[in-house]
Amino acid sequence: MGVAIKPPTKDSAPLTGAEEPLRLVPDLNVISGAPVAGAAMQAERNRPFIIKLGKALRGVFDRLIGASSLVPNTPVLDVRDFAWTAILRENWQAIRTEAEQVALRGAAAPSLATISPDHRSIAEVDKWRSFFLFGYGYPIEENLARCPQTAKLIEQIPGLNSAFFSILAPGTHIPDHRGVTKGLITCHLGLVVPRDGDVRMRVKDRIVRWAEGETLVFDDTYRHEVWNETNGTRVVLLIQFERPLRQPGKWFADFFMGFVRRSAFVQEARENIHNWNAAIKQLDA
Repeated sequence: MGVAIKPPTKDSAPLTGAEEPLRLVPDLNVISGAPVAGAAMQAERNRPFIIKLGKALRGVFDRLIGASSLVPNTPVLDVRDFAWTAILRENWQAIRTEAEQVALRGAAAPSLATISPDHRSIAEVDKWRSFFLFGYGYPIEENLARCPQTAKLIEQIPGLNSAFFSILAPGTHIPDHRGVTKGLITCHLGLVVPRDGDVRMRVKDRIVRWAEGETLVFDDTYRHEVWNETNGTRVVLLIQFERPLRQPGKWFADFFMGFVRRSAFVQEARENIHNWNAAIKQLDA
């Protein structure tokens, strides 16, 4: 069952600059995802069985998929192994323009803790926000329509699973965590990267930093954490795509993702996005 979201109010002020703290407009007390005791436990209970099983047998699954991988299994991968990333780099300014129009506009981009039950245990509400274009293979049509140039570009990505603008507030630390399956790889395109301090990510034992107009490709099944030790807001286009695989790894990865896509876990997140968009439309009417 989806989460009931209280619509934003007209008294909520939009962001006027990158230096202002990001603001979550709806009442935090009525949104599933507000910081409450036991958030990690609740997120674990809400995970679909296939993900719980995957966690229990993660080492076995990762070895099976990794052994079938057509690209290296390193924490950080070479962007040259993914020719399509050049399309993002060549058009990054057009993507940034659309991101600034939708992702930095007041409550247009909700907290990831509001959208996804799985992020409630790792992301403080109002610190890590998102504007979804695709989620687990499902297009978010109303958001794609607002970002036509970005939509045309990401639809060219082979094996696209998810795509969203990831917005990190000043002073945010996302603690050590890891992704669900080695069948997916993550790509970041730097769009807005503050320079008045340090904004970085650790992937296993590698420290990497974003640059505007550059792509970063990594395997998020390695433990990773993020810091934004600046006074500005960091914005990236986050892409998750299918790892190039031979058999039998591809069969297993596809089987696993099929269960996840159909799960109540993912369907709730989709419903939350649509509810949030409907509230914003009502506010703008």
